[in-house]
Amino acid sequence: MNESRIHQVFQVSILLKGFHAIIECVSGLLLAVISADTIIGFVNRLTQDQLVEDKHDHIAGLLRHFTENYSVSDQNFYAFYLLSHGLVKVALVIGLLRGKMWAYPASLVVLGGFILYQLYRYSYTHGIGLIVLTVFDVVVMWLVWHEYRVVREKVAP
Repeated sequence: MNESRIHQVFQVSILLKGFHAIIECVSGLLLAVISADTIIGFVNRLTQDQLVEDKHDHIAGLLRHFTENYSVSDQNFYAFYLLSHGLVKVALVIGLLRGKMWAYPASLVVLGGFILYQLYRYSYTHGIGLIVLTVFDVVVMWLVWHEYRVVREKVAP
């Protein structure tokens, strides 16, 4: 694959990270302003008919199970986590898209931390989504590292 194509893949992956970061920020803000009772009520209404039709519905069952143990402290944690996670990624995406040199090593450190945390969470949840996200983050990390090397070579005298 030539450098031009790798750069395009880098840009698309960074834009996808930015889109994901915006979704995290919006989700965090929504969790901060919507009450836990409202969320629990919504999930119960959403899953009620499905569980009547099929009491073994996996997704509806997981959602119900989630709300059985859902608390205000959980909600505050998720709101803070999503908002802070999203804001950090938005800042890094902006820095990378503008070619700021600080953004490349900062992104590598942050992505490495996210990967470690996702693998840690996977050891408890065994959620396939965490593996998919981790693989994507590893690919993005390689692209950031590659782009950083290319940009440094252009800047070096």
